Amino acid sequence: MKIQRHGAVLGLVAASALLLGACGSDNNAPTGGNNTQANATSMVECGGKAKLKASGSSAQANAMTRFVTAYENQCDGQSLDYNSNGSGAGVKEFNGKQTDIGGSDSSLNKDKGEYDAAKTRCDGSDAWNLPAVFGPIAMTYNVEGADGLVLDAPLIAKIFSGAVATWNDPAIAALNSGKQLPGDKIVVIFRSDESGTTDNFQKYLEAASGGTWTKGSGKAFAGGVGEGAKGNEGTSAAVKSTKGAITYNEWSFAKSNKLQIAKIINAGGGEPVELTAETAGKAIDGAKIKGEGNDLVLDLNSLYATKTAGAYPLVLAAYEIVCSKYTDAETAKAVKAFLTVAVTDGQKGLEEAGYIPVPKAFQDKLLTAIKAIA
Repeated sequence: MKIQRHGAVLGLVAASALLLGACGSDNNAPTGGNNTQANATSMVECGGKAKLKASGSSAQANAMTRFVTAYENQCDGQSLDYNSNGSGAGVKEFNGKQTDIGGSDSSLNKDKGEYDAAKTRCDGSDAWNLPAVFGPIAMTYNVEGADGLVLDAPLIAKIFSGAVATWNDPAIAALNSGKQLPGDKIVVIFRSDESGTTDNFQKYLEAASGGTWTKGSGKAFAGGVGEGAKGNEGTSAAVKSTKGAITYNEWSFAKSNKLQIAKIINAGGGEPVELTAETAGKAIDGAKIKGEGNDLVLDLNSLYATKTAGAYPLVLAAYEIVCSKYTDAETAKAVKAFLTVAVTDGQKGLEEAGYIPVPKAFQDKLLTAIKAIA
């Protein structure tokens, strides 16, 4: 999918003030503070390369649409072409110098040599991971008469590894008293492409399932059951058209396709948690940065296994992967302009599209990193 320009960006959602007050360093404690979004009009310096290229995460595709529109409105004659082809492709194409910015729901992986490859791509300069989009992952399904389905991590792990295979299985019934569950076969839908959403989903199962998930993590689905579909677009369409299906996809796609969304009991037990901006905010509020300097990689392990009452645990960050220094000064100038708009004016209205706008506290860290790009 390629991003096309569309209508005006919507108004800023006040809920952004709830989120990421804690994101500063591994030693930061949650803080309140003033979370009013900054105004890009006064700080963006337009110019440089007329048309940037980027690709990657389909989870952030709808957000990128808004970022591109805001960028075009701020910087006349400039644009960015974003190809929503999955996080794996986004990293590969950035490292292969096919794009100026890579989009990924997982940060660069040192163990797989992605940092080294990115440094080579950046002609010896380090690459940075800048999380500009936060989006909950929805557990979506297609079971008639079962709105408000309740799941927890151990049960999800069993479903996505094939240990629970029908909707009336006692393990599902135990969490859904009073619901008339059919005996239909569960059709697991997973991402067929390399996906940061898949990586985050499997990391959640590793962290929160109490050892039930033994398949590992990574951008490729490891459950060994089900049917593949490409991108969040593909998984959303597959669930919508397949009776008995279940999948994991980015909240914005779940909302736009009007899919059934499960409530999740987090690692603390207690009441099932409905996915909202507020409940996702409660979980992400404790997220910390484990990257060094302007490499703003988040440590989300504690988020996945949160025991906070009313916290929705399945949240991902989509990173914009950039060179800390570009050999071409015109590219650097345009990248800085686009990202400045993206993390300021581009954040307006993101909640209505299924995302969580970055608050002022974290926005300042992003703007510091963006300003340092040379």
